[in-house]
Amino acid sequence: MQQSIEPKAVEQWVADFTPKPLYDYLEVTARAYSSNLATDFMGKKMTYGELGAKVEKAALGLANLGVKKGDRVGICLPNTPFYPVFYFAILRLGAVVVNFNPLYVEREIAFQARDAGVRLMITLDLKLIYDKVEAVRREGAIDKVIVCPFTSILPQPKRLLFGLFKGKELAKVKADHTHVLMDDLLASTGVLPQVSIDPQEDIAVLQYTGGTTGVPKGAMLTHANISANMQQMHELFYDTTMGEERMLCVLPFFHVFAMTVVQNLSVMLAAEMVLMPRFEIKMLLDAVKRTKPTLFAGVPTLYTAINNAPETKSFDLSSIRLCISGGAPLPVEVKQTFEKLTGCTLVEGYGLTETSPIACANPLDGSGKDGSIGVPLPGTKVVFRDLDDPSKDVADGEKGELCVVAPQVMKGYWQRPEETEKTLEDGKILHTGDVGYRDKDGFIYLVDRIKDLIISSGYNVYPRVIEEALYQHDGVQEAIVIAIEDAYRGQAPKAFVKLREGHEVSEEELKTFLAGHISKIEMPKSIEFRDELPKTMVGKLSKKELVEEEREKALAKANA
Repeated sequence: MQQSIEPKAVEQWVADFTPKPLYDYLEVTARAYSSNLATDFMGKKMTYGELGAKVEKAALGLANLGVKKGDRVGICLPNTPFYPVFYFAILRLGAVVVNFNPLYVEREIAFQARDAGVRLMITLDLKLIYDKVEAVRREGAIDKVIVCPFTSILPQPKRLLFGLFKGKELAKVKADHTHVLMDDLLASTGVLPQVSIDPQEDIAVLQYTGGTTGVPKGAMLTHANISANMQQMHELFYDTTMGEERMLCVLPFFHVFAMTVVQNLSVMLAAEMVLMPRFEIKMLLDAVKRTKPTLFAGVPTLYTAINNAPETKSFDLSSIRLCISGGAPLPVEVKQTFEKLTGCTLVEGYGLTETSPIACANPLDGSGKDGSIGVPLPGTKVVFRDLDDPSKDVADGEKGELCVVAPQVMKGYWQRPEETEKTLEDGKILHTGDVGYRDKDGFIYLVDRIKDLIISSGYNVYPRVIEEALYQHDGVQEAIVIAIEDAYRGQAPKAFVKLREGHEVSEEELKTFLAGHISKIEMPKSIEFRDELPKTMVGKLSKKELVEEEREKALAKANA
């Protein structure tokens, strides 16, 4: 019989969370802060009053197209003002947002649309995105496409310059019953239906996992799940002032981290969202210079890029006060360099798609610990289960699987009851698949993913331990460690390293350095230097491509 979960971490945060429909946050902000800026897209701005009005019009247009409570509606957009308009319009009707990565290939878009039952997709008239969505519509995976005009959100003279020099990037949109232009949608007339939403039960977002361990699954995130996480993040960002913050929005809103922590938290704080459709270092630095953002959420590779960019030295980044890093482990050296560069506080957080997404974070008052993912957020309970016997908890200081019980834990996986049962014990205890431990002060440390664990000569070897050691070398900019087959040890670690510009380090020199930081059993069998390391579409370092490369090498060698 499995033991019941009891919180063991220090209860530093105490707060009550009232489940709310997500649209209510925008409604309150649009009314109370109507003249405050909501978005700044390359210099073109929109107030919260204007955003609220557009959301109401878009919701009416969607309702006239037949969208009703429970329908799944796809959004395939980069960070533009269109995203919050349609995100909140869909939620206003009690329908469900299904986020699509605009960089997905047709096959991925079609699979997700069919799996979620999406019949209506919202996208841009840029060929790069529209052509794929239209191909998916032609093959029958969706019925209708709402097309947003990209040039309409550009300020002059950018709109004129785009037309002159990049007009070929615009798609030719068909004028028929399968396409709806946004301007026509916003011109709809009628009465907007009133919809009753049960925050605890009604799904707000179907957020698909990356599918790195199999077929992508849609995490069912309720209004209560996401609103709880917004309120928790508000507790974390306690040193903020309503209506006076500016959030730098580089992470794409279609990713759960940015959706909750960047967009939704901004709406809750009546903060101005400085929207960036993609990450490009000069564009980012120019945006910082022009808008003076105060808040910033990113992934470690984003902070690394800022640290290492030569242009950074000539820009004043001191307006940024509070930053949170998520999505991947934050190397201590990256954190310290960024803080020294900006003077801001950068803390590491931890979460998953299934936790809407944040579960733990270091406090922003300076009491956090480097290398730790912090302590559980308010209302969040964490235990560590024995890796060999999941029915048992392990003591503080011992490694185990991190499990979470919290109001932000998903309802389950869309139409996958077996996967839900495997992941949600008793329907509420989320097994994360992450290995870690808790120290005597209640701070939590991650060691690795269970699936990434390397069994070498019978010993557990954790790639993250080796990666952290590699990052301590001055010449290492990025590092990934994976398992490779080894005739003697069964498995052995192999490291892939990207060096900083201007540094030359040999494999032997790096191994000599590592000898003072890790044990012999953890020493990589080999270290391969690369100009670039693979990353996911949101900028996280990605292991799966390297694992597949090594698997193919091993097969070729075996067949030789």
